[in-house]
Amino acid sequence: MVGIRKKEVYGTTSADDINKMIIQYANDKGVVCEVFQSNHEGVLIDKIHSTLNEYDGVVINPGAYTHYSYALRDAIECVAEVPFVEVHMSDISKREDFRKISVTAEVCVNQIMGYGEKSYLMAIDYLCEVLNA
Repeated sequence: MVGIRKKEVYGTTSADDINKMIIQYANDKGVVCEVFQSNHEGVLIDKIHSTLNEYDGVVINPGAYTHYSYALRDAIECVAEVPFVEVHMSDISKREDFRKISVTAEVCVNQIMGYGEKSYLMAIDYLCEVLNA
């Protein structure tokens, strides 16, 4: 619902436009990129598990699951060989108290937040650095 929900927090750029931007940015860097979105926790867990032996790294925006989904946290931890970067368009540390807690960040190699859609691009850059180190 990005571009529709809380425009003062998430901006007005649509999810489709953000996805196109991410794919173009990755392609320009020579990185193959797939964008995946689901509102269903179990589907996300299955996708996380599938990253093992399929992807070199993952940029993930767990949305509200960030704050309470130990299931997503455990799924990321299960595939620890794949570096995950947690992304948030808003700065969750400056929002409501419940949003300040991330149960998924500690199993990710980095957390980038507060730069709007550019947070995704920064995460791609970070993963490229980590994977090429």
